[in-house]
Amino acid sequence: MKNGDAVVPRLNVVIKAAEAAGVPIFYTRDWHPRNHISFREQGGIWPPHCVQDTKGAEFHPALTVPATATVISKGNNPRKEAYSGFQGTDLSKRLKTLAVDEVFIGGLTTDYCVKESSLDALHEGFAVDVMTDCVRAVNVKPGDGMRALQAAKKAGAKLTTSKAAMKRLAGAQHSGHLPAASA
Repeated sequence: MKNGDAVVPRLNVVIKAAEAAGVPIFYTRDWHPRNHISFREQGGIWPPHCVQDTKGAEFHPALTVPATATVISKGNNPRKEAYSGFQGTDLSKRLKTLAVDEVFIGGLTTDYCVKESSLDALHEGFAVDVMTDCVRAVNVKPGDGMRALQAAKKAGAKLTTSKAAMKRLAGAQHSGHLPAASA
């Protein structure tokens, strides 16, 4: 995707702030089998991507992934699409077990995974902050990314920036309020 790696430096700064604040950090990733339903060869709309145990499924090499972070794999059922980090995973349960009540979301792609994860997080009862400078859209149709952000906002998500998120995370150290950062 064009300029997808541009989110990495800003995400790294937020990740560092989350680490310093002692809040849990979660990463979601597509982890598709070779015959995933979303692939064109299987009747889906996407070229093969994020195939399990391949270089294409690895996190960007410059993305900071702390040893304490939790990685949630999604889309690993060959017959089910999963754009949301909550779909077919135990992410909600893990966050609730840690008493997390708010999530900061950044990453790829605004119009699919970010949007669906935001909507599902809201549905699960979490406050959601989408860091607009830490997301990029595929824009299959021009404007899809902007429409996705507006859909998340309409549903109750807060559209914010990495700078604002870092301030909030710094305040979390002293407030007892436990958000989670998600890339």
